[in-house]
Amino acid sequence: MLLIPCPWCGPRPEIEFRHAGEAHIARPADPASVTDAAWADFLYNRSNARGVHAERWRHVHGCGRFFNCIRDTVTDRVIASYKPGETRPE
Repeated sequence: MLLIPCPWCGPRPEIEFRHAGEAHIARPADPASVTDAAWADFLYNRSNARGVHAERWRHVHGCGRFFNCIRDTVTDRVIASYKPGETRPE
């Protein structure tokens, strides 16, 4: 079982969490002014990187908060987790 370190609660089993997609996706400042293609790109297109990848998670069966997690998608190893608004650790 994968242990995911919640920044507030500490390491917990993966069944307590829900994946929320790729981290650091910025919503357009004025959605009404972007083209349909740019809006579709924001909604649907993700990098789907192989290897080290920043993801967003939610601790649904714990504190209920969202946080960012750096995970290697090849080995499924969690490298680090950090609170929203914090800089990504290297």
